[in-house]
Amino acid sequence: MSSLDCVRPLGMLVSFGNASGLVDPINPSILGPKGSLFLTRPSYFNYFAKCEELVKGARELFKVIEDKVIKIQPPTKAALIDSADVHRALEGRKTTGATVLIP
Repeated sequence: MSSLDCVRPLGMLVSFGNASGLVDPINPSILGPKGSLFLTRPSYFNYFAKCEELVKGARELFKVIEDKVIKIQPPTKAALIDSADVHRALEGRKTTGATVLIP
């Protein structure tokens, strides 16, 4: 509910991922009084149901990366021998972005 309180009137709350656990049920009638809000839970497969949609989306993504509209941080690198520590960090939610194990 606190996330809904952060959305401006006529705004949209997009819920994705489950890193923090399952989302509590929300009564849709609360969306009106909070500002006629929109709430969605997108699924990758609904946006790219056909191969040509996936190819188009990938081209658009790589274009904005190439144009530096979206900046991707280089991955964190760790030695393969330290994989247990890396897994503990991942499980403890102490990482961001990609982590690559190097042999």
